[in-house]
Amino acid sequence: MKFGKEFASQMVPEWKEAYMDYAYLKSLLKQIQNLKQNTNKPSTTQPEVLKRKLTLYRAFSGLIQRHYQPLNYPLEQDIENNNQPILVNSFKQDGSENFETMFLMSAEEGGECELMYFRRLDEELNKVDKFYKSKVDEVMEEAVMLNKQMDALIAFRVKVENPTSSFDKSVEMTHLASDVAVSAAALSASTPRRVCTMKEIKEDSSTHYRQLDDSGDENSDSNQTTNQRVERHETKKNVSGIKPASLEVLNRVQLNNSNETPRSTIKGLINYPGQKELKFTTENLSKVKEKLKHAFIEFYYKLRLLKNYSFLNTLAFSKIMKKYDKITSRDAAKAYMKMVDNSYLGSSDEVTKLMERVESVFVKHFSNSNRNKGMSILRPKAKRERHRITFSMGFFTGCTASLTLALAMIIHTRKIMDHSGTTQYMDIMFPLYSLFGFVVLHMLMYAANLYFWRRYRVNQQFIFGLKQDTDLSYHQVLFLSFSLAALALASVLANLDMEMDPETKDYEALTELLPLILVLVVIASLLCPLNILYRSSRMFFLTCLIHCICAPLYKVTLPDFFLADQFTSQGQALRSFVFYICYYGWGNFKRRQSTCQSSRIFITFSFIVPVIPYWFRFLQCLRRLFEEKDKMQAYNALKYFLTIVAVCLRTAYSFDNGMSWEVLAWVFSISTAIFSTYWDLVIDWGLLQRHSKNRWLRDKLIISHKSVYFAAMVLNVLLRFAWLQTVLNFNVSFLHKQAMISIVASLEIIRRGIWNFFRVENEHLNNVGKYRAFKSVPLPFNYDEDEDKDE
Repeated sequence: MKFGKEFASQMVPEWKEAYMDYAYLKSLLKQIQNLKQNTNKPSTTQPEVLKRKLTLYRAFSGLIQRHYQPLNYPLEQDIENNNQPILVNSFKQDGSENFETMFLMSAEEGGECELMYFRRLDEELNKVDKFYKSKVDEVMEEAVMLNKQMDALIAFRVKVENPTSSFDKSVEMTHLASDVAVSAAALSASTPRRVCTMKEIKEDSSTHYRQLDDSGDENSDSNQTTNQRVERHETKKNVSGIKPASLEVLNRVQLNNSNETPRSTIKGLINYPGQKELKFTTENLSKVKEKLKHAFIEFYYKLRLLKNYSFLNTLAFSKIMKKYDKITSRDAAKAYMKMVDNSYLGSSDEVTKLMERVESVFVKHFSNSNRNKGMSILRPKAKRERHRITFSMGFFTGCTASLTLALAMIIHTRKIMDHSGTTQYMDIMFPLYSLFGFVVLHMLMYAANLYFWRRYRVNQQFIFGLKQDTDLSYHQVLFLSFSLAALALASVLANLDMEMDPETKDYEALTELLPLILVLVVIASLLCPLNILYRSSRMFFLTCLIHCICAPLYKVTLPDFFLADQFTSQGQALRSFVFYICYYGWGNFKRRQSTCQSSRIFITFSFIVPVIPYWFRFLQCLRRLFEEKDKMQAYNALKYFLTIVAVCLRTAYSFDNGMSWEVLAWVFSISTAIFSTYWDLVIDWGLLQRHSKNRWLRDKLIISHKSVYFAAMVLNVLLRFAWLQTVLNFNVSFLHKQAMISIVASLEIIRRGIWNFFRVENEHLNNVGKYRAFKSVPLPFNYDEDEDKDE
């Protein structure tokens, strides 16, 4: 694979604009190469005199070299060489260091293109260097904060394990960043430096690049003994030169009690007085340790991304300068890479030192000094796709296709639709089996979303807060969806075959129980506590589901309201689930007789169940309005409230075709559809921006074809008004009413699948615009900052 593609694939998606624009610089080199080829091409019509003039012009350009001198750090050897094409210098501007290259061959033919190339190259270097420095400053500030948290944790642990300890007892300090500046010389002398130097890059850049994610592991085994000696040396140094922490730190901290659980939320609503004194219990210690452990894992992940960012960009500058030297036959890479090495990007080693300190702290305090266990947590291995998943997916896909074809042939050859029991079958059995169809269709749309998110490098793992080794790929989602589809179709065929065969007519009761058995199997698989069938993903789904059901008692996160939005498009599936309870609970399923349509309880639940997801979203919006004080959440809550009213009115009209119900259903449904469509396109998707670079879209687009966005907007508007079938009672002669209802419900699921892609795309672009690649992790302790300032 070419370096440009590898470079793009290894970028942090949210930092894409902060990386060196390798593709554009490569296009500039292509222009220079074409210009050189055209210039060196022999011409039969060019007179000899013109050639002589060009030669004299190029020779005269060498005099210009004597008028340029580097400003800050002259390259004496290069100045003595009259063939040196560039001079580099740095200067301070607005408190930050900037780099500038003087191209000394601009008078040559085609020199303007090379001059433009170096100007853009300097811009990219300054951009990358400033961004890297700003991010390093951020992690250094966070390291200071983690220092305080570790001080409090160690003192808390001592107090729990030794309740009678006096305040004169000292405990070990773990310094991450507070003494980096003071002990930089000692650390650099004793700690083996693991920053990728240009010498290493030149020796084997491709090998380093392929092993980018594991770059920190290359020297871990060989330098383990050295690191242990360094740690012992630093420990002695800390004991002798730094005052150890005392239990007095506990007088200035409190446990953070954020409103993330129902209990804490209720206490916050009733103004329950918080915990003023620390309770030194084993339970609190385990909670504090777990929170701080997650904070260290996330912090180490930031450091890894920063280290990879530095290495990638340094390697990119080296690659692009090698290409320049090859195209122009100049020797400018050495001088320019000296400037890159002298920049903060190439010379700073704070991140490497900080990574080593974090590794030491994490292994000692969070993995019981087991380095292998600790590093496996800090550096989880990337999940590999297994061939058996692909094979299983293909197998069940073939089974689904075969069973679908078999079902169609049986219905056609036996003319099942012409039998007298067809209406009864469609009224009772079809709603039971359609539940699986809705679920499978939704899973297929989600698998398509995963595929296109991956193709267009949308970081849905970060957006949903998924772990790298636990999130499902689209292959796995397709495997699950086609497995469920095959089981459902096999159940339908078994049902039809046992009904048609006189020998199996006596098993009619078992035939009717097949849908219920399949539903119970699916629910049991979802709730299974064993580590099978993607347990971590199932637990994540169930956690989000509990948060939705208990809204607004839990703090609202994006996965929670995203899942609630999915359920708003599964109204008919929820009705089918209620029909399961009614049919098998109160109906005579052995004779395929149901009184659900005439039951007041069923009619009441038909009103309630479809609006439950909208009610969840309404409460979630109120919770976010209360916490974030964002008026947009009030408008969003109003949208869901109007939707609840519209759904109830349409349901009422479906049971009682009165004129008043029809008018009310029309008014609320149209107003809700217009409001929701505007919210989809403008707020959720960020489109319809009149003055954007892409007219009527937005400034940044992931898909290059703009027609896709316009088609998606038109399709969303059309599918938003699919409810018209409920009010207008569209009837097709060859389709049963239940089949028509299922088709409309399927269109809403398809609309939701399209909405999912552009909603997550817009969220990703918002993260890109803010360079937001890390999630905030709540810390266990809250320091009294006023006392810190006084000290």
